Amino acid sequence: MELLDRSSYYRAFQSHDARFDGRVFVGVTSTGIYCRPVCPARTPRFENCRFFASAAAQEAGFRPCLRCRPEIAPDLAFWRGTANTVSRALALIADGALDEDETGVEALAERLGVGGRQLRRLFQRHLGASPLAVAQTRRVLFAKQLLHDTRLPMAEVALASGFGSVRRFNETFRKLFDRPPSALRRRSGADTSARDGVTLKLAYRPPYDWPGMLAALAARATPGTEWIEDGVWHRRIDADGAQGSVAVSHLADRNAVAVTIHFPSVKALPAIVARVRRVFDLGADIATIDSHLARDPKLAPLIARRPGLRAPGDWDGESREMPLDDTAPPAWRPWHAYAAQHLRMARHG
Repeated sequence: MELLDRSSYYRAFQSHDARFDGRVFVGVTSTGIYCRPVCPARTPRFENCRFFASAAAQEAGFRPCLRCRPEIAPDLAFWRGTANTVSRALALIADGALDEDETGVEALAERLGVGGRQLRRLFQRHLGASPLAVAQTRRVLFAKQLLHDTRLPMAEVALASGFGSVRRFNETFRKLFDRPPSALRRRSGADTSARDGVTLKLAYRPPYDWPGMLAALAARATPGTEWIEDGVWHRRIDADGAQGSVAVSHLADRNAVAVTIHFPSVKALPAIVARVRRVFDLGADIATIDSHLARDPKLAPLIARRPGLRAPGDWDGESREMPLDDTAPPAWRPWHAYAAQHLRMARHG
């Protein structure tokens, strides 16, 4: 979806406004590259800019910038959907629903209880891109992050990113970047398997109340499955007959978390990362949430005391604790989990 308020977004790029990071990307017609607002490169001329909020930037023919790395922007904009069907579809795509067979849109639509044409129409309306374009962008950007940040062999990067073969993986990168995937690697050293552990950094929009999140996770932890040690959250993973683990630590100076995954099936990496994002509520627009909650005179002092307090998600689903009842005004209902979290932390210190 190309954004029309070009003057406002251009000012955000001129000032490198981090508040827009992940919300909007600029496609530069003179270079064929799309960037984040915080890109350190010289701001392009206004007439050379097109602005996007989704995977449409890549579908429009732009390739991701190698300097600002759109794949590590907080809460990548193309994952957000305002329709419930789109949101459910995005979660299934994150789990690899369109990785095996690019003719699988009809099967995905059937799982969601809609027709294929209706699903494509919803994606165009809310994201400005087709389901296949979203899946392709997800694959490319996740592969790009693995190339930059890990020493996984090329075959494992291809499989982890949902490419059906190494040949297809190579062809996609040559077409998009005019170079092989190996040319995007920044560090030398011996390859390491996913079995040896993969560490990725996942960004969020500050502020983030890390102690509050750990306290909430500790209160609901299942013994033997989840635990917290020295400020690091750990979880055992058991999926498809395989076992592994994930550990999440806080990188406060980078507005990110470090996720270390040990799991024998490299194909499981995207789904594990998606679950970590959900558990730690990394996609929350916390500034907007806090500003809404602060309108309530009882919550305002709690917000001021604990800015960035988030509602943890569930590992196996999208549910959150929602202890506030439905007597609250309708406009407040989307914020129940966050309000409840502030009230719990206020009661327990």
